[in-house]
Amino acid sequence: HHMWIQLLVIVGHYGLSAPLSLSLSLSPRLCLVEVGANPVQIETGEFDEAIEVVEDVVAENPCLNHHCKKGKVCEVDESNTPMCVCQDPSTCPAAVGEFEHVCGTDNKTYDSSCHFFATKCTLEGTKKGHKLHLDYIGSCKFIEPCMDTELNEFPLRMRDWLKNVLVTLYERDEDNNLLTEKQKLRVKKIYENEKRLQAGDHSLDLLAHDFEKNYNMYIFPVHWQFGQLDQHPVDGYLTHTELAPLRAPLIPMEHCTTRFFEQCDADNDKYIALEEWATCFGIKDQDVDKDLVL
Repeated sequence: HHMWIQLLVIVGHYGLSAPLSLSLSLSPRLCLVEVGANPVQIETGEFDEAIEVVEDVVAENPCLNHHCKKGKVCEVDESNTPMCVCQDPSTCPAAVGEFEHVCGTDNKTYDSSCHFFATKCTLEGTKKGHKLHLDYIGSCKFIEPCMDTELNEFPLRMRDWLKNVLVTLYERDEDNNLLTEKQKLRVKKIYENEKRLQAGDHSLDLLAHDFEKNYNMYIFPVHWQFGQLDQHPVDGYLTHTELAPLRAPLIPMEHCTTRFFEQCDADNDKYIALEEWATCFGIKDQDVDKDLVL
């Protein structure tokens, strides 16, 4: 969770690069802001709609050590046995501001993620409930269709952004709690390489040229991002829920996000395998390495 707070709060001076007038003329660009300045600090747990976690806590109340997934709350039955039941949306805390609103895949704005998951829970077992997911952070709005030319530009900015996020984490990681020693060694090579494209706004032509000339610098950042998302469970595949921490804040600012991740799933099985992910970002088959996502 700590990693995702860091990642989302620093998404800034380094943005998704490029003067986005070329491909995001109708969307503001994703920016990294200083730590603490971002009102929407999302933890991975905000999206764990399919995970139940049981923590080992000794307490008299059976519900204190019985944790329920998003949208459910714990109640005890007649025999004092804890059970998870759908939360009444009206019991969710009132949204403090509009930044807490979320948009569902039903194109409906919910006051908060709590209201969304409580509503989704009531639809459990139905076709509508199965299709309903948290789409993106913020109120629902019209998102421009993603043109083919724009879709081709998306990975250029995304790769550059991932590389710069890693470099930023490397610069700030004094306590070794953002990157492991092995990860730091890999990022150090990128950080110290004189040919590295410095963070900032770059033309798409320059980003494409840099990827071609400094291809090896992008292999690890692409693998690293996959590993950050592949958490529930760690199985070498990304589900809609696992993609959410990256997709949800990105969609309102990068209107090709949804189409990009949909076409990443080349075999259309609702899972993005590491090989599919790497192909999406232009990484060659022979450079796909499961050891790099650890």
